[in-house]
Amino acid sequence: MEEIELYLETAREMMEKAMDQSRAGLAKIRAGKAMPSMLDGINVDYYGVSTPINQTASITSPDARTLFVKPWEKKIIPEIEKAIVNANLGLNPQNDGENIIINIPQLTEERRISLVKQSKTVTEDGKIRLRNARKETNDELKQLQKDGASEDIIKRAEDEVQQITDSYVKQLDDLLAHKESEIMTV
Repeated sequence: MEEIELYLETAREMMEKAMDQSRAGLAKIRAGKAMPSMLDGINVDYYGVSTPINQTASITSPDARTLFVKPWEKKIIPEIEKAIVNANLGLNPQNDGENIIINIPQLTEERRISLVKQSKTVTEDGKIRLRNARKETNDELKQLQKDGASEDIIKRAEDEVQQITDSYVKQLDDLLAHKESEIMTV
């Protein structure tokens, strides 16, 4: 049935969105290496407008322990510094009058374990979103059955939804394993 294919495609889209959210959440967890993406989500007060930091400056990582923020306008350096400090990332920005330099401290073993726990939480949230997408799709399929669709067709569709869900759960588990090894590698 065409309608069932539409529900399956919708389930895939919802699960892909859940994966994207999990990937973004894991990308924000720093593994001791300086990455420009660490500053994603930080907004700067730019002429009274809350603006993403990457729209007010270029952010580069010249080495594994340093972030280099080059504002497009010198007069917003204090605002960028304030935004970085207020983001509570444990970073201490310093400026040389033209650029902001952020030295990334070495992670302690305790902090690494904490970051792994945080990664597991992000992954578990992703799995919850996947299960919610599966439940929503299965509920829609059950409604189709009540409206007269064949029980066999609905059962096959539910099995396919489960296979799709299992595939995405495995991807999440793989992402977590990669992030764990990244965090725990000194």
